[in-house]
Amino acid sequence: MTPTDTQAPAGKEASPTPDAQRPAPSYKWAVVGMLWFICFFNYADRQAIFSIFPVLESQFGFNKEQLGRIGAAFTIVYAVTAPFAGQVGDRFARKAVILGGLYIWSLVTGFTALCSKVWQFVLVRGAEGLGETFYFPASMSLISDYHTRATRSRAMSLHQTSVYAGTIGGGALAGWMAQQFGWRSPFLVFAVAGVLLGLALAAFIREPQRNEAERLEQGALTEESVPPQLPMSQFLRDLARTPTALTLIVAFFGANLVALVFLTWMPSFLKEKFHLNLAQAGLGATVFIQLASMIGATFGGVLADRWRRQMAGGRILTQALGAILGAPFIFLCGYTRDLWTLVGAMTLFGLCKGLYDANIWASLYDVVAPSRRGAAVGLMNMIGWLGGALGAYAIGAAVQGGMTMSAAISSTALIYVAVAALLVTGALVFAPRDVRS
Repeated sequence: MTPTDTQAPAGKEASPTPDAQRPAPSYKWAVVGMLWFICFFNYADRQAIFSIFPVLESQFGFNKEQLGRIGAAFTIVYAVTAPFAGQVGDRFARKAVILGGLYIWSLVTGFTALCSKVWQFVLVRGAEGLGETFYFPASMSLISDYHTRATRSRAMSLHQTSVYAGTIGGGALAGWMAQQFGWRSPFLVFAVAGVLLGLALAAFIREPQRNEAERLEQGALTEESVPPQLPMSQFLRDLARTPTALTLIVAFFGANLVALVFLTWMPSFLKEKFHLNLAQAGLGATVFIQLASMIGATFGGVLADRWRRQMAGGRILTQALGAILGAPFIFLCGYTRDLWTLVGAMTLFGLCKGLYDANIWASLYDVVAPSRRGAAVGLMNMIGWLGGALGAYAIGAAVQGGMTMSAAISSTALIYVAVAALLVTGALVFAPRDVRS
């Protein structure tokens, strides 16, 4: 299955070839599978650096504030460039955007091995953020054009499991390889593997028409039926008048802030508080939360598709459930002094986090125009990852200023409570009016 990509003039999609117009029914799941592997490296590459923070402290003398700066560099660039990436995904072939991003961020990951100063790590991490920011707007839009509202949460939740697998792989492999072969080795290995993956998948990823799945379902897949692209100014005005979308974006800011605190600082937390070695800390910081999140996301996708059939805000209510149940376990992660209690708290937090994560984009797609799905994800990514940058930097600065890491992590439970309250409001008050039929 090797269809030919086509590029239409701005505002008009090209008519697909006959083979592209009628893909095999199973291909919509094959798309999820192929993107799963690309997303694995999207997260493995960004996570690897956190497992070697203790090495950077000991070898180069970096303090916590400087490490926080390195952690925040990726997220700031990723966030600031996300709206541009979203528009690129709406305007150009998403296959080319996805694979181009993979090649760029993989090569930049390899350059991390050449760094030795704070400014060099900041520069390379920022460049990696620029490469990776193109992936999610284009890939989520691509999946949405193969899956209707009936299966969209399930498809996106299965894809979401690669986020967790990549986080585990990046954290655990980087810690182990750094201990065995030196801290530079994981960045070189991930760089080569990412480029090879892109070359292997280039022949199999197919570029669909916009909103193809739902138009196929309605028997209206023709060139004339392609929805016109909503002007950006109109999209922004509509978004400002859609409180459900605004609620989802603000909630993502808070949820991603908490997520980045755990991704950035948990390896150091485990090493310093529980005296684990580099490999154990890199694995322990990711495996319990992320494996549980894989289970939670899979269940969350099925639950959300079912609840969406029963009520307009069903997907959002699934997210709210994950946030409110997860808050106590966030507090316990920082509070406990017992390692096995921490393992249990991280596992249960991960399970709840997966319920929220499974529907981040599917919920948003219920209230935005199909032709601007990439722009919507780009804008939401910008806000959410600015929250992530704030969390990564603030914890480092707080600890450097005298706060304990335990107290800093526990305090983020309050943010999850606020996220849950926002989402319940969105699901029950705003969604019945805003969700697209």
